[in-house]
Amino acid sequence: MKTTEYYKVAEHVFSVSAESFFDNYKPFLTEKVSKPLFSLEIFNESFSANFTEEISQEEEGQRIVCGHTEEGKSVFEFWLENKKAGVLISQSDFQNNVLYVEKGFEKFSTDNALMIVFALSTASKSTLLFHSSVIAYGGKGYMFLGKSGTGKSTHSRLWLQNVLGARLLNDDNPVVRIFSEEIKVFGSPWSGKTNCYKNEELPLGGIVLLSQAKYNKISELKGIQAYAALIPSISGKRWDKVLADNLHKSETVIIEKIKMWHLECLPDNNAAILCKNTISCN
Repeated sequence: MKTTEYYKVAEHVFSVSAESFFDNYKPFLTEKVSKPLFSLEIFNESFSANFTEEISQEEEGQRIVCGHTEEGKSVFEFWLENKKAGVLISQSDFQNNVLYVEKGFEKFSTDNALMIVFALSTASKSTLLFHSSVIAYGGKGYMFLGKSGTGKSTHSRLWLQNVLGARLLNDDNPVVRIFSEEIKVFGSPWSGKTNCYKNEELPLGGIVLLSQAKYNKISELKGIQAYAALIPSISGKRWDKVLADNLHKSETVIIEKIKMWHLECLPDNNAAILCKNTISCN
C-alpha cells in the first residue's frame, strides 16, 4: 500500500508517494505541508511513453533521454547499462510528477527522478543542484568541481586525511541556495557512491575547479572563466529558455559573490594542503 512522506532539502519541501522508501532520504524527513513545492508518485510497473526526444545524455553507463509529449508534458527515460530503468512524466510546471519503475531499478530511478524534478522546480527559486564534492571546514563549505574522473572525491579524501577539522558534507550532489544576505551550500539525499546524506547547511566559502596535472598550482578564476567553470557542474534543462534564464541569474550572483579557483594538481597530500592554505585564508 502506498504512503506519502515529506522531505525538506535546502529548505524546499516536496512529497513522495510510494510503497517503500530508501534510507538516504530519512535525514530529510519533515512534517506534512499543505502545498509542497512538488509531488512525485511512484508506480512499480513498466510503462512506455509516446514522446518526442529532445536530447539524450550519457555518462558512466547511465543514460537519460529527455523529451515531451504532444500535450506538453516532460518525459525522462532512465537507462542503466543499456537496460531501461524507469520513466518520469512531469507536468509543464513540474509540480505534479509520476515515475514508473522497472523491477530491480527502484532506487536508481527514484534518485534520478527526484534530482531532476528538484533541480527543475527550484531553478526559479535561486537554487542550484551541483555535481560536486563538498568539504566542511572552519564553519564554511568548500565545493570541488570537475568532470567525472577528475578526482573530486579523491581530493576531498585528501582533505580529510591532511586537514584537521575537515569533514565531508556531500560527495556528489550538494545544493546551493542564494539568500538575500548570503549563499549557502546544503547536503542532500544524493551523494553518488558515498554514503553521506547529511541534512546540514553552511555558508559557501569557495569553489574550486579541479584538473589533473603533473604539478600542483592554484590560481583564482574571475569573470567569464569563473562562469564557464560553473556551467558544466549545474543540473538544468538549458534548452528551455525560461529555465536557462533562471540558471543564468543564479550563476551570475555566485561568481559575483563567491571566490573561485582553478587547482591543477596531482592526487597527493600537497595538493590538499596547498588548496586549503589558499582558499580558507580568503
